[in-house]
Amino acid sequence: MCGPEWLERGMQHVWLPYAQMQTALPPLPAMRTQGCTITLADGTELLDGIASWWTACHGYNHPHIRAAVAGQLERMPHVMFGGLVNEPALTLASRLASLLPGDLERVFFTDSGSVAVEVAMKMAIQYWLNQGQTGRTRLLAFRGGYHGDTMATMAVCDPEEGMHGLYNGALPEHFIADLPVDAASTAALDALLAQHAGSIAAIITEPLVQGAGGMLFHTPQVLRNLRTLADRHGVLLILDEIFTGFGRTGTMFACEQANIVPDIITLSKALTGGTMALAATVARRHVFEAFLSDDPLHALMHGPTFMANAMACACANASLDLFATEPRLQQVARIEAQMRTELEPCRALPHVVDVRVMGAIGVVELDRIRDMNALKTALIAQGVWVRPFRNIVYLTPAFTITPVELSRLATAIRTVLGGLLPDQR
Repeated sequence: MCGPEWLERGMQHVWLPYAQMQTALPPLPAMRTQGCTITLADGTELLDGIASWWTACHGYNHPHIRAAVAGQLERMPHVMFGGLVNEPALTLASRLASLLPGDLERVFFTDSGSVAVEVAMKMAIQYWLNQGQTGRTRLLAFRGGYHGDTMATMAVCDPEEGMHGLYNGALPEHFIADLPVDAASTAALDALLAQHAGSIAAIITEPLVQGAGGMLFHTPQVLRNLRTLADRHGVLLILDEIFTGFGRTGTMFACEQANIVPDIITLSKALTGGTMALAATVARRHVFEAFLSDDPLHALMHGPTFMANAMACACANASLDLFATEPRLQQVARIEAQMRTELEPCRALPHVVDVRVMGAIGVVELDRIRDMNALKTALIAQGVWVRPFRNIVYLTPAFTITPVELSRLATAIRTVLGGLLPDQR
């Protein structure tokens, strides 16, 4: 490995995510970011097509967010949220409540999406326990779904998805069903709920897009079906908007497209504009009220050490400022239209089985990717940072990306997929 001394030394000790360390490509040493560009230690510039796992929705180093971080750092970087509160966190909670639909009004802060989902699961189960219903300890999730890598969240991911299959038998068992995308699957889910509703605390799903499951899209009608079935059978509905929240699908929150209100919603990823770690689990009024009691055991017993970190909340408030003052959703609509046009030619390439776009998400699905390292290397050679996974090559760019930059990304994907040898696809 060639590179800066800190790279050589540190790689002897770091353990990378989602990587077989014996065979993975060496990671690239990033030194600076600006706009949609990542600059490496040797000066190479890569145009980022995935906004650092979909987080940097305003691009990197936006001056408004940077100023918010600097100002908060001077005043108070962090204070515990047990017995104390801070202004950025309370302001953010109020702003989220005003943006979210219905009476989603009680915000519990955490520091990662997986933990936000774990909190949502705990809320749902304890909601029933606090009312004396001790049998509702399972959730209903869906094939193709992904909700995190912690132990509880793995249990509500697709059990056939290879990333977590190793842990089968070590995880709690929940119900996993097909999304109600048509009459037959809706009827099957209705029957499952009729049989097992007494043991189910909540339904959980990713609205409109199942992200890590392969960027699988479904219609708003699926969400309306889930809300109807949850109400019919008396279970809670959790929407995991870690990925889809904050404009990614074309509306501020994906659930708006179905005109439904979940009982609990989880948020993270773009919450701080990709600047700092922060997540939130937001509950409707009736869920929160089920925890109010003279019995201390009815409280929600959860408290991450860095929850409601003041600097992270300041970042999130600055990010919401940008959604209010800059044309983010219009930019998403422009990105959607451009990706539909510029990714569509991929459909004619060998081994491409689908091209699909929703909001600022563009997907080219192949029947297989045989040599992932070769594909990643070829994309880097084109000067772009695009991270294929499973059998898809996808774009989730910053909303501030220019048309010229987006064309570069689409051209790189078309070029690389068109030029790969058959044994590399």
